[in-house]
Amino acid sequence: MENVGSKIKLNPAARKQAERPRTGFWLVVLGAALWGADPLFRIILLREHITPTQIVLLEHIVIALFVFPVLWKHRSEMKGLKLRHIGALLFLSWGGSAIATILFTLGLTHGNLNAVLLLQKLQPIFAIIMARMLLKEKLPKQFGGLLVLALAGTYLLTFGFTFPFGHMNDFVKVGSLLSLGAAALWGGSTVMGRLMVGKMEYETVTSLRFILALPLLIGITINQGDPWQIPTGAGPLAAVSLNLLGQALLPGLFSLLVYYKGLTTTKASVATLAELSFPMVGVLINWIVFNEMVTIAQACGFILIWAALFSISRRSAA
Repeated sequence: MENVGSKIKLNPAARKQAERPRTGFWLVVLGAALWGADPLFRIILLREHITPTQIVLLEHIVIALFVFPVLWKHRSEMKGLKLRHIGALLFLSWGGSAIATILFTLGLTHGNLNAVLLLQKLQPIFAIIMARMLLKEKLPKQFGGLLVLALAGTYLLTFGFTFPFGHMNDFVKVGSLLSLGAAALWGGSTVMGRLMVGKMEYETVTSLRFILALPLLIGITINQGDPWQIPTGAGPLAAVSLNLLGQALLPGLFSLLVYYKGLTTTKASVATLAELSFPMVGVLINWIVFNEMVTIAQACGFILIWAALFSISRRSAA
């Protein structure tokens, strides 16, 4: 007599389809985790007296050189785009890729870094609101509790067991406002990306995100009129070039390719919590590069965030 277990094993197609949401979720986690290396590259470039807008423009030029052949290969996918798709692409490229990155880079040079990092955790709030409004997504069971758990973990990663309320002036400085704007745009980009991967291949969405942002970035850079202070010596120029290339390809292009691949089978409201892997990687980089040991509070933050991510992954697969 054949048991139930053997019957399940005889249906690999169904099992593979059930595993796709979970795989997609962890691809989003991986893509977002790679963003954790982005501030490291960005701060090094800022120390070379390159302005935030110039950094973002150079980054997009490098990435555009790699993705243009991909876009040309998939150019047929751009036929028949509706107005809402064009609006989503402009939001992704102008808002999420160009303006948000400029705001975040500016935020690294102003105000309290802890406040900037904490305000980035508001991305799930913006994404959840837009996902419910635009995509009509239903939330997983106990999503509210898991959201609180994840945000509690990110708070511990940022502030530890202390309370920042005695220093509210840090939260109203320029850096905090810039970070809040970036959080809103990136949270909205999660929803717009989910909308577009249902219409196009994720490689095409990624290519358009960077290429469409170039005209806006060129216009902003020209309008600002800041002088270019690229190092002239062979050694410093090579160092800046390698750093820029690494920033553009690792936390830039590759991370987004992985991210959008995972987003094809992951809800936007769920994906935005997966993006909380970003602060965890930031803590590890501080530990490895700057010899800052992980505190007990940060370890507790790791546990809380990963517990939330694991629970959401299980619910997404179900």
